[in-house]
Amino acid sequence: MRTYAEAGRHWRATIADAQAGDRRALDELVAGWLPLVYNIVGRALNGHADVDDVVQETMLRAVDNLGSLRDPDSFRSWLVAIAMRQIRDRARRRTPQRLDESVPAGEAADFAELTVLRLQLEGQRREVAEAARWLDDEDRQLLSLWWLEVAGELTRRELAAAVGISRQHAAVRVQRVKERLEVSRGIVRALEGACPGLRDLTARWNGRPDSVWRKRLARHIRGCGYCGDTRESVVPAERLLVGIALVPVPAGFTLSLALGGKTAAAATGTATVGWSAKVLTALTKPAVAVTAGATLAAGGAYVVVQTPEDPPARAAVVPTASTPATAPSVPGPPPSGSASPSASPSASANERGTARYGSVVDAVDGAPDPDTPPAALPQRPASGVTSSGGAHATMNHRGDGVTLSGQGYVLVRWQISPQYRPGALVMPSWTGLKGKLFHVASGGGRRMDDPVGATDTTATGMGSKATGFAVLPSGTQQMWQNEYFYLAGSVTLTVNERGADYGLNVFPTTWDAVRKDVITGPGQGAGRYGLVRDTGEDGTPVPQYVTRETPADPATVPQASRV
Repeated sequence: MRTYAEAGRHWRATIADAQAGDRRALDELVAGWLPLVYNIVGRALNGHADVDDVVQETMLRAVDNLGSLRDPDSFRSWLVAIAMRQIRDRARRRTPQRLDESVPAGEAADFAELTVLRLQLEGQRREVAEAARWLDDEDRQLLSLWWLEVAGELTRRELAAAVGISRQHAAVRVQRVKERLEVSRGIVRALEGACPGLRDLTARWNGRPDSVWRKRLARHIRGCGYCGDTRESVVPAERLLVGIALVPVPAGFTLSLALGGKTAAAATGTATVGWSAKVLTALTKPAVAVTAGATLAAGGAYVVVQTPEDPPARAAVVPTASTPATAPSVPGPPPSGSASPSASPSASANERGTARYGSVVDAVDGAPDPDTPPAALPQRPASGVTSSGGAHATMNHRGDGVTLSGQGYVLVRWQISPQYRPGALVMPSWTGLKGKLFHVASGGGRRMDDPVGATDTTATGMGSKATGFAVLPSGTQQMWQNEYFYLAGSVTLTVNERGADYGLNVFPTTWDAVRKDVITGPGQGAGRYGLVRDTGEDGTPVPQYVTRETPADPATVPQASRV
């Protein structure tokens, strides 16, 4: 994963090459920044039919004027400012049209719905996305930028520059938008379980969110004991949006860059070959380049061909200094065995020594005493693991996944958030396994069901009596804060969040790091020692939710799959 500075250097070099007429650099530049522009325009216009045209015009103007950009470091704020100007120009050009009352509300998918579907948002995150429908055009334009600021895609300086105001004024306007967004969230929440009075009030409503009905419904909610009772803790929108991904550009989205209709003859007819001539020459080359899921075909037409389920890989290899010199190569899949939880991880080494790989599945066990040191951790050959999510992958939403490959150790760190949404927890799953995957140790100083506070005796890492608890499926092994796995091959780990709110952090790691975590005991500030599950043989248990198959829905992986 690139650092911010490394990413800056990368884009500076790409911009310089594109300004010099490098076709592949131009392709990478457009493909790399198209999702940001698409999200700004899509959210500002809420999926209006003009979205494609405004995105097209924004990217066209950016390409056409790239030669005038003197400071590559300002490219992002420059591009965002172009997008906002095109959005405002579109608003000025648009003539008010009478709504077609014959078209049912919600028949066409707007950007709020697209956000929910493509990012698979649930709970209060879904509520925030749907509340955007109730904002006025100007508020929605600012929301499109603030959403990306909170998600880490823009800075406050860039937001203010795009709107053309000072940072102080931007802070005031953002606060007003947040207040209206919270009112709109209350409306979305109330409409889901409308009281009789609200049902009577909305009987005359055509179902289309607007400012007039926002005010009417807000008045009702403020005076209604039923609709005004949230019945759960309302999480601030900015906390819900942190780290949220960009909505993927739809496959088949076509972007034609013809430099305002200039012809090759017009562009190259001057004595000095200028910027437009360089770009037009690049665009009319017959080669086809593919970068970040967008294809640049002859004539300057970009067509998005990559699906959102197939993100570009970002390699992060973590070597280990203690790798044996005779480390074997990554093995191929062994003969499949029937995964059965009948053999417990607590079985003796002799009993498990003859077990075939995959015949021992991690099973429910009791938490060891805090003062019980773990067994020794066998050291397996490790040449390093590569992660498609980089050195530190954070996965917070249903469908988030990371593909791991190589030979070595992987840390999966749990983050359960019952204060956002408690309830039945749908476990993550390991799919498409090639080779072998073992559950070797648990660490982090505590199990997730250990007490976490002295003031509330009911509070654990799974929740509390006040907030509710995250509940595991029957027969599922209780996880610890840190869970360690050994991989020799490749596999994909997917978050299947559908009930209780949870997230995973995934790190390629080393045997030394695993051992240090596991043997750190209560005397050093931890809740308890770790737990070693590795026997050093094929009898080491495999994760409960692992399969060599690649199902369309990873959440359907059985608790004891055949591996």
